[in-house]
Amino acid sequence: MPSIRFHDLRHTHATLMLLQGIPVKVVAERLGYSSIITTLDTYNHLLPSIQRDAVTIFSKNLFSK
Repeated sequence: MPSIRFHDLRHTHATLMLLQGIPVKVVAERLGYSSIITTLDTYNHLLPSIQRDAVTIFSKNLFSK
């Protein structure tokens, strides 16, 4: 079994929270950042897919009634 660094677990935890729709501010606080800027800079690559998911969910909720 490969060794996993603590930093890798921390990164995975943050990634999973963002992908589940947890607000960036909450993720930043859990990581101990005083500002969301570090979180946004580090995890910016996830945001396009999160934005697409938000549009899909919003559209389904809006037009399903």
